[in-house]
Amino acid sequence: MTPDVIKTQALPDYELLVTFGDGEQRRFSMRPYLKYPAYQALVEPHKFAQAHVANGTVAWDEVTDMSPDTLYLAGQKVGERP
Repeated sequence: MTPDVIKTQALPDYELLVTFGDGEQRRFSMRPYLKYPAYQALVEPHKFAQAHVANGTVAWDEVTDMSPDTLYLAGQKVGERP
């Protein structure tokens, strides 16, 4: 089971720094997802910067969020090289 997100920070170039409940930190790029209608509003930097933790995952508003599984599995472990 994927741990919950406990902290997030919006970074430049549409990346997130995500901290999980197990202490793991991962860097996740939202760039590939911005082409999908659900995430197109996040192209505006001020909207993307509104990333916050809600219900154990990263959210931007009441309807826009990202699965914690995706964040964990597709995110790059901080300190690892791509």
